[in-house]
Amino acid sequence: MLDDAQKKVFMTWLDAHSAAVVKVARAYTLTHEECQDLAQEILLQAWRSLPKFEHRASAATWFYRVALQTAMNWQRKDRPRRVSQQPLLDIQFVSGDGVDGAEQAQQRETVARLYDAIHKLPKGDAALVLLYLDELSYREMAEVLGISESNVGVKLNRAKKKLGELMKGEAHESR
Repeated sequence: MLDDAQKKVFMTWLDAHSAAVVKVARAYTLTHEECQDLAQEILLQAWRSLPKFEHRASAATWFYRVALQTAMNWQRKDRPRRVSQQPLLDIQFVSGDGVDGAEQAQQRETVARLYDAIHKLPKGDAALVLLYLDELSYREMAEVLGISESNVGVKLNRAKKKLGELMKGEAHESR
């Protein structure tokens, strides 16, 4: 069982990194319900892993590593539903304030197309793109993924090119 100090650290990190959890969950799922399920699984794994945190990496790097590993494992396994299980949190998708309805609809469509394209990338490329979208440095991406910084640059350039091609293809399909 975690002591009060560890619970406080977890809640602080959760406040700071919950958006990353949602991004990872959304990138590895197709429906809102699956996204919710995966986000809950990521939070559960982070909670269980907290006592093993050795402060070798930043909290953001550690949270991403847990999120990505959980998402990849979750995607590989059969995802049995647990109807009676209550969620830890109700994760909501936040909309922009001060944006008119048409602009909001356009933003939602663009984000949906982006996530559709990310779904089509290989798992490693999808993880790299998510880290890039969250503006992590190459060093931080390398730590999360366990690869060199130069390899991050090479893989990221390839992934961005492929993502651009997928986005162009989807833009033409939607017209």
